[in-house]
Amino acid sequence: MTIRPLLTPILGLALLLAGPTAATAVPSGFSARYKVSQDGQPLGVATISLRPGGDGSWLFSKDMKGTAGLAAILGAQTSETSRFRWKHDVPEAISYDYRLRASIGGNKQRHLRVDWHTSQVTVDEGKGPQTFAALPGMVERNTAPLAIGVALADGLKDIALPIAGRHDVQVQHFGITGREAIDVPAGRFQAIRVDRTDAQLGFSAWYAPGRFPLPVKLSQHDGGDVTMELVSFSSK
Repeated sequence: MTIRPLLTPILGLALLLAGPTAATAVPSGFSARYKVSQDGQPLGVATISLRPGGDGSWLFSKDMKGTAGLAAILGAQTSETSRFRWKHDVPEAISYDYRLRASIGGNKQRHLRVDWHTSQVTVDEGKGPQTFAALPGMVERNTAPLAIGVALADGLKDIALPIAGRHDVQVQHFGITGREAIDVPAGRFQAIRVDRTDAQLGFSAWYAPGRFPLPVKLSQHDGGDVTMELVSFSSK
């Protein structure tokens, strides 16, 4: 069983977006709760929140706790916290911190910092920092689903998103591939399906634009069939 952050998986001018450009209001603070499963079996619960971070920045956090199977036995917990700024109604990364805690296997960490004065990204996983060039409008994997949701709310259909990884920034492409009725614990939604279109990495997300800035369902098949389904959402 592999415990890993999603989209990682979850997008401006700098986004290199194709489609309508009418701006929409950026989301205010919120809290969302998800059911998490792996290979069709219960794995845990995740809480995602957005709140002001001060100095014009915002904090986007995702905390997951293993409540079933091996994840519960290991007491596995992951936390991801991103600090970003809104730029042209698009989130632009400032920092990202990832932590995995488990009773067996120890702890893992990853820290990312962006110096926009020098346009440099520094990533440190405990083995020494690595530095590479930043791209305007860049996000990291934690905020990607939020960035996609904001782009969809703007009416965009094809999205090219610069995402900072371990060693560099990759422009990843996402597109609307259909409309489907989706049943999740939060209810039934007529959702827009979005898939990554430039790689066979098995990322799919279902959004209800106008209802939520986050997907009602998100599935990633790279390294394990992990799915998140919306349980509740509240604005702050």
